[in-house]
Amino acid sequence: MRRMQKVVLRDTEDTLASPGGNGKDNVTQLLILRFQDMLREGVLTQGTRLPSERDLAAHFNVARSSLRQALKVLEIMGIITQKVGDGSYLNTDTSAVLSVPMEFLFLLDDTSVQELTELRLLMEPGLARLAAQRATADDIALLRKSVKDLESSSQDRLKLVSSDLLFHRAIFQASKNRTASSLFQTIHRAMAKMILVTSQLVELEHTLSFHKPIMRAIEQRKGDEAAALMQDHILDATALLMSEQTKQQEVWLHETVMQTKKPILKRKKQKKAATRKKCP
Repeated sequence: MRRMQKVVLRDTEDTLASPGGNGKDNVTQLLILRFQDMLREGVLTQGTRLPSERDLAAHFNVARSSLRQALKVLEIMGIITQKVGDGSYLNTDTSAVLSVPMEFLFLLDDTSVQELTELRLLMEPGLARLAAQRATADDIALLRKSVKDLESSSQDRLKLVSSDLLFHRAIFQASKNRTASSLFQTIHRAMAKMILVTSQLVELEHTLSFHKPIMRAIEQRKGDEAAALMQDHILDATALLMSEQTKQQEVWLHETVMQTKKPILKRKKQKKAATRKKCP
């Protein structure tokens, strides 16, 4: 096994603070970009231990509270692993995650949107139906908590993702199917990335418009209704993701075409200029 090495930061200071937008969200996005640079430069390597929060905060010139939230989001994305009493480590598969645009960070181990959606459509409507039949008072309380937390998360991206994820985990647990609950632990990171993306594409009320009716259907023991609503919820999230992916692909294609055209146009201009010079 390759020995873990601790990252040594350069003497120069990076500034991640941004004057506009949500400061903590800016720190998270800019920290990811800086990690990309540090990987390319060889400052970070896969599996290495990151400096302490204090050192990172000083290096990037941000408050430790903002840095701590950014690190938690990076852990949800699967970029780092935080070990209590030991520090944070860059995951060995991080290069695959960091090499894609921010909009596609829901990818995990080559799991595509389509594959994750297919699995969720096969499982979650049925689990919502079972939850309506089997949910205990504690399960209902956890569902209500997830919705309440989501309602108060508009200024906190990490809380939004965690609350959304808690809602789905609560339904897995309320189904009383132990295999399904175990499977949730396998796919929750990919789901978290999916939620992180969709939360940036719609208003908070859009998500609540699905969660609240599903919760009410489970509370009222309406299994078929809960299943149908959950299916609509997953299909809606998938449509949002696919639309965003199409837009990103169109932007990439346009930029690629423009980059290809530039040398051709330059040569044509040079050829015209040379022709003019030859003319008497």
